[in-house]
Amino acid sequence: MFKSNWILILLFLLILSCKGYKQADFNHKKSWHQVVTSDDSSPIARHEAAFVNVGDKFYLLGGRGIRSISIFDTKTQKWSLGEQPPIEFHHFQPIVFEDKVYIIGALTGKYPAETPVENVYAYNTTTDSWEKGAPIPKDRLRGSTGNVIKDGVVYLSCGISNGHISGHKKWLDSYNLKTGEWKILPDAPRARDHFQAVESDNKIYVLAGRLSKAPSATFKETIAEVDVYDIKKNIWVTLEKEIPTQRAGNIALLYKDDVLVIGGESASQTKAHNDVEGLNTKNHTWITYPSLLQGRHGTGAVLFNNHIYIASGCGNRGGSPELNTMEKY
Repeated sequence: MFKSNWILILLFLLILSCKGYKQADFNHKKSWHQVVTSDDSSPIARHEAAFVNVGDKFYLLGGRGIRSISIFDTKTQKWSLGEQPPIEFHHFQPIVFEDKVYIIGALTGKYPAETPVENVYAYNTTTDSWEKGAPIPKDRLRGSTGNVIKDGVVYLSCGISNGHISGHKKWLDSYNLKTGEWKILPDAPRARDHFQAVESDNKIYVLAGRLSKAPSATFKETIAEVDVYDIKKNIWVTLEKEIPTQRAGNIALLYKDDVLVIGGESASQTKAHNDVEGLNTKNHTWITYPSLLQGRHGTGAVLFNNHIYIASGCGNRGGSPELNTMEKY
C-alpha cells in the first residue's frame, strides 16, 4: 500500500509537469496580512498618492489636497508625520534617488480639469524638507505618467495634459538627475494615463491604465496591451499577451522576475480591484497572485525585506472612501 501511494504521487507530479504548471504557482500560497502598528498609529488617509521606501522607512506622500507626509519606521513599527509639500501633488509615480524622493509629471488642482505641475520637486528624507527643482519643458508638460529610473536617468512615459479630460500622450522622455539634461525619445505605441511603469533588465514595462475622457468616459477606456521599451536598443515592442484584468489607477512593482499589477479601478465594478497579477519578464506569461485584503487604487507599493507593502489609496472607483490601512504580502 505504501509503495502504491508513492507511485500515485509521482504520477500526479508528472501530470502537473506535463501540463506546464510553474514552480511559481506553488510559491503563491502566501497571502496578504494587515499590518498592525505597535502603538495603533496609522497614516493620513489619501489617494492619488505615492508610497516609497528609503532606508528603513516608508514614506506616504502627495494625494489630493495638501497633506503632511506619513512616515512609517520599520524598526519601531510606528507612523509619524513629516513636512507638508509646498503645493498639491497627485497622479504621479515617484522616483527615489539617493536620499530624495522626486516628483516629476504630476497633476495639481481639482477634478476633472487638473493641470500639470510645471517643475521638478524633491523631498529630502534626511532633512525632512522640500526642494523646488528645474522647470519641465513647457511643450512636454503632463501628469499621470509612468516613471522609472535607470543609472540616474528618469524615464517618463505617456500621461495626460488636460486633467482627466483630454490630451492623452504617447510621449517618452528622459531626465538626467545629475546633469539636468532632458531628452525626447521615441513615442510609445499608444497613449495611456493612470498607470505605473516598471524597469527590469534595461526594459521599461508600460502596462494597464486607460484613456481618461471625463465626464462621460472617465473609467471606460482601459488598455489591454503591454508595451515595452528597450533602453539600449531605443525601440518599443508590444507583447502578444494582454493583461488578464483590465484596470487603471493600479500599482506596479517588480517582484523577483514578475512585474506585478496590483489593485486599480475600472468601469466593470464599483469596488476598487483587489486583483494582483504578475507578468513574468522571462517568458511573458501571466500568473495570478493572492488578492489584496482591501481593493484599492491610487497609491503605491514598496518591496522591503522580500515583503510587499501597500498603504492608503481609495476603496471604491472614484474618490472615496480614502483608506488609512496598510497590508503586506
